[in-house]
This record gives sequence, C-alpha cells and structure tokens, in this order.
Amino acid sequence: MKAEPGVKVAVLGASPKEDRYSFKAVHLLKQNRFDPIPVHPAGHTVDGIVCLKSLTEISDKIDTVSMYISSKISDGEKENILNLNPRRVVFNPGAENSTLATSLEEAGVEVVKGCTLVMLKLDLF
Repeated sequence: MKAEPGVKVAVLGASPKEDRYSFKAVHLLKQNRFDPIPVHPAGHTVDGIVCLKSLTEISDKIDTVSMYISSKISDGEKENILNLNPRRVVFNPGAENSTLATSLEEAGVEVVKGCTLVMLKLDLF
C-alpha cells in the first residue's frame, strides 16, 4: 500500500549497512511514499537520510515506530516512545519485548509483532 505523502515512520535501530533489515525497511518505506525517520545513536546516514540520534529529537507526529533493537535497549526507550504517542509500534523479529509491548498497549498504542518488510510487500503496512 502506498502511503499518502508525509506519513512518518521512525525506524529505531536503523543501520547504514545495506544488507541489514533496518536499512531495507528505510529504503522500502521511501519507495512506498512513507516518510522514514531513521534513528540511531551513531547518527549515520541511512539510504541518503541522516539519522537522528534519539527519539527525543523527533518533533513531528509519528504514525509508527518500527523497532530493530534488542529488548535490553528498548526497555530504556519506553518513555521516549510514549512521549511520541505513535498510533502503533511494530516489533520486528529479534526486537520483541513483551514487557514494553504490554506497557504500550495499556497506553493505547497498537502493538504489532511482525516484519515491516513483509508487511510492506504484502500491502499490510
């Protein structure tokens, strides 16, 4: 499904390495007219987009946060995610965090355990 331009998706844990799924997610989101916002503490560039170093740098309304970080790291992102008030959070394979997912659901955020790439390719994103 091609998005209306401007639908913002934060990709938490975005990598500059083209073989990584988080890089592919940024690329495929762009192809499908989403507005990806890569986030990584190193602040590198992902598919031509400079990463933000933290979710706290985002001031725009975020539709979705796509997670590519371990539960050990994502535990510390709970408040940052809640402050963004996204419509949903996608926990990609390897990024699952049931404790965080429960907290997000209790706050009214839709939680999806799935793969951003597969969802995009099947028009389910």
